[in-house]
Amino acid sequence: MSIRSFFVLALLVFGVAAVTVAQAQDSRYGGDPGYRNDPGYGGGYQNAIDCKSSGYNTQRCQMPWRDARLVRQYSSTQCVRGQNWGVDSRRGFIWVDRGCGGQFVDARGGGGHYPPPGAWQPGPGWNQSFTVRCESNGGQSHFCSVDVGGRGRVYMQRQESNSPCVEGQTWGWNRAGVWVAQGCRGIFTIDRRW
Repeated sequence: MSIRSFFVLALLVFGVAAVTVAQAQDSRYGGDPGYRNDPGYGGGYQNAIDCKSSGYNTQRCQMPWRDARLVRQYSSTQCVRGQNWGVDSRRGFIWVDRGCGGQFVDARGGGGHYPPPGAWQPGPGWNQSFTVRCESNGGQSHFCSVDVGGRGRVYMQRQESNSPCVEGQTWGWNRAGVWVAQGCRGIFTIDRRW
């Protein structure tokens, strides 16, 4: 077998494997990658709600909370709050759209085993709300370190830039702080909760 024949055969084998994997992950071929339909899958969160957009259509899922947060994304489509998922707190549901699918819990943090029983906890006064300024200068990404806590939340209080500040696109947060990008500048409320 010549080297050329070997490479053609290798490309053919890898191409068939890639198509098979893509078909297995595409709902049109019967596969739903990452969607956990079995009731035993909880990921350590109590009272979690799985909500997914089937066929890129809007889906509404009832929720018992005033606000929700995404704790696990099941879809290959990136879930961005305000774009393809959100909360209608007046009517009490989470909505997902355009292929977003994930597991949602109470945004105030009541959705899991955190902290683990018997774990260290900070002293009184740690749970509090305060503001921080975080700025993306010159279009560069910037991370503002602040311990939000395992059950905390961050909200944009005031945008101070002409560049758009869109959660999940030009700003976001995790337990360690707030990130900004593409010229987003603002004052952020840290609702720190252990």
